[in-house]
Amino acid sequence: MNDTMTAVQAATTAERAHAAAQTILDSLADPDRVQFSAAASPLRTRPASVGGGAAGVALAHIEAARAGHGSWDTPRTWLTRALSVPVNGGDTATLWSGAPALGLVATIAATSPTHLTTARKRLDEATARLTQHRLKQAHTRINRGEGPPLAEFDLIQGLAGLAVYHLHSHPDTEITRQVLAYLVRLSLPLPESPDQPPGWWTEQSPHSRVEPQFPGGHLNMGMAHGIAAPLAVLSLAALRGVTVDGHVEAIERICSVLDTCRHTGPAGVWWPYYLTPERWSSGPSTNASVTGQRPSWCYGTAGLARAQQLAGLALGDDDRRVIAEQAMADCLRDDDQLNTLTELGLCHGWAGLLHCAWRINDDAPDTPLTADLDRIAACLLTRLELDNGQDPEFLDGRAGIALALHTYANGVAPGVPWDACLALA
Repeated sequence: MNDTMTAVQAATTAERAHAAAQTILDSLADPDRVQFSAAASPLRTRPASVGGGAAGVALAHIEAARAGHGSWDTPRTWLTRALSVPVNGGDTATLWSGAPALGLVATIAATSPTHLTTARKRLDEATARLTQHRLKQAHTRINRGEGPPLAEFDLIQGLAGLAVYHLHSHPDTEITRQVLAYLVRLSLPLPESPDQPPGWWTEQSPHSRVEPQFPGGHLNMGMAHGIAAPLAVLSLAALRGVTVDGHVEAIERICSVLDTCRHTGPAGVWWPYYLTPERWSSGPSTNASVTGQRPSWCYGTAGLARAQQLAGLALGDDDRRVIAEQAMADCLRDDDQLNTLTELGLCHGWAGLLHCAWRINDDAPDTPLTADLDRIAACLLTRLELDNGQDPEFLDGRAGIALALHTYANGVAPGVPWDACLALA
């Protein structure tokens, strides 16, 4: 009887999620009637931005059309809007804005190898030039023995994001191997400092600038701006059979650092957002509380657990995979952690938690998180009904919420995954 009731409740939650996703997508159908926040930075709100512009909304409609739940006319309209102004292919272009962003969206949208070939070729050429330029700068910096700025390597602004683009657009090319080789090199201590912290230690604060509150800088662990994204990308590449010299060792090296800062407490294991020099030298606690740390995609356990599950799968390390999956389960069942989530979107909120958990469950034997997914989806739906003020954007707004709900409800992410830009697949 209980099993039957659970199945009915799950089906009802999935049906509600599908309906809510469709309602959001319907409200975002006409670009002329959708207004983006005027408060966000220009790079984020430009049409070619996935994070906060038309390209991100196009991504949501592309996924619906690929799953047979929407017309292809709507994503075509949004892609046209995304291409309505000159596309940035210069130094400020990233996986999230400009030529790489639109190139990945076009790759996801392509329904055959010959679909959108002209647009994809031009965007790919611009992204390849940008990648080569950024790689030259990065290797010059390493050769000088200097630590990196976050924007050099992170997912949102840097080479981890460009690696995602190349891995999904053309995995078997030289440029893909070059950017993977850079991520391998990033994991090493600087050439003149073999006994020093890892090579991604930055003199900057987590806000990407030198600040007196962070004397000596920090070691960033997050998915958006830290080492979790390079770990996920290297692991995804290995799972696809795309490797370079030192590839496996780099995955193991990053995992070893994450192991040294892994905390164990009453609510399970977790990893800090970042380490300052003091926290680096003091080591982890065996009875540490997760109080105040939200389980988000961008910095929290949700993103880090997925990255380490991918590493476990890539290495054939079942112990690591199990720890990651259990960490995700623990945080989904800890009200103290869940209560720190005050937003709904993919980056900091409930949608990101739901989708990270969905990805982990999809790759876990026997799908142990299914009941948790239903409960988290129901929580998101309840909060969504009470919040009508969401921005339409992908990263923090309604387009991303619709994608998380749509994927949960349908149980599949077909083709080139829409969450590639989150380094989750």
